[in-house]
Amino acid sequence: MPLERWCRLTKAAHWASTDEIQQAAPKAKVLNGERVRFEIAGGNYRLVVAFDFHRQIAFVKFIGTHAAYDRIGPLTVSQF
Repeated sequence: MPLERWCRLTKAAHWASTDEIQQAAPKAKVLNGERVRFEIAGGNYRLVVAFDFHRQIAFVKFIGTHAAYDRIGPLTVSQF
């Protein structure tokens, strides 16, 4: 499952910045200093995650289709 692939990548990582995330996942789009948008399932879904690099925690803020993503504010959404 594509989301499981993202989970494995993230759990194994020790990222200190969004630049390091982008190096590990080149298709990811950095939204700001803590939020990153990932393409999931070949781009069929979008995942917005806020990272706390100091504590090494990833907070999933949104996961949904492109149409649902277009209706949210990716920098402020907190769906979960």
